Amino acid sequence: MTSDLKGKAVLITGASTGIGAAAAKAFGRLGSRVAIHYNSSRAAAEQVAADVRSSGTQAVLVGGDLSKPSNASGVVAETLAAFGRIDVLINNAGGLVKRTRIEDYSEEFLEGVIALNVIQVALFMREVIPIMRKQKSGSVINVSSIAARHGGGAGAIIYAGAKGFISTATHGWAKEVVADGIRVNAVSPGVIATPFHERYSTPEQLKAMQAMIPMNRLGTAEECAGTFVYLASDAMSGYVTGQVIEVNGGQHMP
Repeated sequence: MTSDLKGKAVLITGASTGIGAAAAKAFGRLGSRVAIHYNSSRAAAEQVAADVRSSGTQAVLVGGDLSKPSNASGVVAETLAAFGRIDVLINNAGGLVKRTRIEDYSEEFLEGVIALNVIQVALFMREVIPIMRKQKSGSVINVSSIAARHGGGAGAIIYAGAKGFISTATHGWAKEVVADGIRVNAVSPGVIATPFHERYSTPEQLKAMQAMIPMNRLGTAEECAGTFVYLASDAMSGYVTGQVIEVNGGQHMP
């Protein structure tokens, strides 16, 4: 496993559970210093931090409700105060909000989905890219979704569109910052067994999704973590930028 991530400062949004938590632990095992952002799940975030520290490295907790995008600047400031730099930004936080049919869309619902999945990501880019420009190095890893490829399941179309924005913007951001030694990529998970689907998907929906996956099973958060490590490491992916890497058991093969 690569060693060039040892000592690197990694900020992961939405890192208290699921994919973000698995990524935080993976970076901890490699000796990275990890800022674990959480919203309401402080106890879970504390356990993730304990796991990271057990690997002999530093972890800090950074709270903030990212459905209020203005909190992004505070999360970045706290991370910078703790580590003095940010080498890797993982924009993992996001959510479906709720499954909603077209005829039931409200302005509040639409604004909520966009705020949580688009605006706060763009604001994290605004806050972190100047830091990385000064460093002349950095890796940003956004989190898209297989929903961006197929338009989303029942009631999840606006979420899918928001993740489509993330995939498209990743290409553009990568081109804008490449001259400053910054790489921007995205991970696009398929159907992963995390609290996301516990909250938003019924057992029947998950069974129908599984039937569409060639591997005939749901993925795990741990099976996504290696892709984040790969994209963060200059040793492993130094010539990779502007890419959206699918982790979906073969459900979508671009």
